[in-house]
Amino acid sequence: MKASAEVCSLCEGTGWKSVSTAADRRVTRCDCRTQARGEARLASARIPKRYEHCELSNFDLGGTRESLTAAHRAARRFVEEYPLEHTGLLIVGSIGVGKTHLTVGMIKDLMLRKGISCLFYDYRDLLKQIQNSYNDSVKTTELDILRPVFETEVLVLDELGAVKPTEWVWDTVSLILNTRYNDNRTTIITTNLPNVQSRGSRNYSAKGNSEAASYAAGRETLGDRIGDRMRSRLHEMCRIIQMEGEDFRQTVKSASFPP
Repeated sequence: MKASAEVCSLCEGTGWKSVSTAADRRVTRCDCRTQARGEARLASARIPKRYEHCELSNFDLGGTRESLTAAHRAARRFVEEYPLEHTGLLIVGSIGVGKTHLTVGMIKDLMLRKGISCLFYDYRDLLKQIQNSYNDSVKTTELDILRPVFETEVLVLDELGAVKPTEWVWDTVSLILNTRYNDNRTTIITTNLPNVQSRGSRNYSAKGNSEAASYAAGRETLGDRIGDRMRSRLHEMCRIIQMEGEDFRQTVKSASFPP
């Protein structure tokens, strides 16, 4: 015999609960429906299995790393203030400091607690999927791939700039970022690249710029990979979060396999 589904004690399965005030009595959507909607959105958010465990609550603050603590605090504030404050985030830091963990934690909270539609895309994977759509044997069109990227309320674009630029890459990045900017949609971006202008820019200078100077000569910048114009657009769309620390994955690997 099939067990009967558990019925919410607040709404008794109707999806609506009563809210009484001194002035009147009204109904509002029950929390159970918000949770169910959030779980459905979580299932379609494309979060990689490697990061399914990531939460803001289990983020490793790296001991006394001030920048990681500040980044974690900013991530929590972003979730709490959304959608009243919906400016995006550009999270900058070296490999393994926890940028992806933070972004996944944020969108999971937005989906489960607030019922917000979110989508996660690795930058390289997105470009590959778009390129594959040009193959005549593939039934998916470029618009089929880009429509949810354009329309989701909150988009995570992980590892921006990880692909060497071509005219097509620049055009595609510009299309995605400009469309979301014009539609006033929130975008969360991570990058391993130093957040400075292209080295060919007249305004580029590592001198006096601690972030640029911290990288070896010849290291490409975010401006090199996406263009200075798009980098400037990101600064209009996003608040900057800088994360500094050791590669957590390498630290765990070293601890697991001692010399």
